[in-house]
Amino acid sequence: MKEKIRWGIVGLGNIAQKFVDDLKLVADGELTAVASRDIEKAKHFGALNNAKYAFGSYNELFNCEDVDVVYIATPHTSHAELSIEAMKQGRNVLCEKPMGINRAEVEKMIAVARENKVFLMEALWSRFNPSIRKVKDLIDGGIIGDIAYIHADFAFYALDRNEKGRLLNPGLAGGSLLDIGIYPIFLAYLILGYPEKILASSKIYKTGVDIQTSMIFEYPNAQAILYSGLTSNSEMKAQISGSEGTVYLAPRWHETQEYSIEKNDEVENVQLPKKGKGYEYEIEEVHRCLMKGELESKLWSLKHTYDLMRIMDDIRQQTGVVFPFEK
Repeated sequence: MKEKIRWGIVGLGNIAQKFVDDLKLVADGELTAVASRDIEKAKHFGALNNAKYAFGSYNELFNCEDVDVVYIATPHTSHAELSIEAMKQGRNVLCEKPMGINRAEVEKMIAVARENKVFLMEALWSRFNPSIRKVKDLIDGGIIGDIAYIHADFAFYALDRNEKGRLLNPGLAGGSLLDIGIYPIFLAYLILGYPEKILASSKIYKTGVDIQTSMIFEYPNAQAILYSGLTSNSEMKAQISGSEGTVYLAPRWHETQEYSIEKNDEVENVQLPKKGKGYEYEIEEVHRCLMKGELESKLWSLKHTYDLMRIMDDIRQQTGVVFPFEK
């Protein structure tokens, strides 16, 4: 790898700008190229963020030899296609979550990554959040004993959004589950592993996407109660309880800067302020892997992504959510 890892970005929306803002906080990385199907948009975004190249097509960026790794920040439905195109051109890829729409897409993405010997990671930024990493380490060390219960939710009001937009449009793989339900599912999986049984129920919007999904994950000695929704706000304070105490991740838990431990009638509050929005930590993990020549992250591996997709496929099968392009 060069002295600085050179990033290309496709899909120049709000998330891409937040990502670039945090990339500026990472000393050994720089934005080199941006691409949009609208060349004027690419030029504007590139000029705003001092990118060397602004392309009017994604393939031009994938073929750019000055790009070491590509961040895919487009809507869900193009994640697999664009990641595969980039990897076939020898580019390393960080793909926004969910990495694919279903298990078949993720399987193909992993196969292409291995065939082309390139790095691939799902941009599940919460896995690299300092508070979540610390809580995971503390729990693995037995700080609250044997885990028996997890509660996590993620919800906001979105029924006033344009039905052709990504959240309410089944053609864009909309709904709460893939967009935000992935976060509570991730937390349960991170702490307790793959559930032995999943129970799920969804409220379906008139367009055919889920707007509320409640989930119970059964484990040999524990349960996780999870929820995602687009019909109201939720507290978004995550709870992990064990035989000797409870850990709370402060709202909004998926991007938190604080956790607390309740044990023996005492409460310890710990603050771990982020440098930026929080994307810098996944960027640093990508850099660490690339510098070491590793083709996937140990913290969030391709198996972890595949397992998460299997869980979401199971939930959608139970709740009857099928996107038009899957029929």
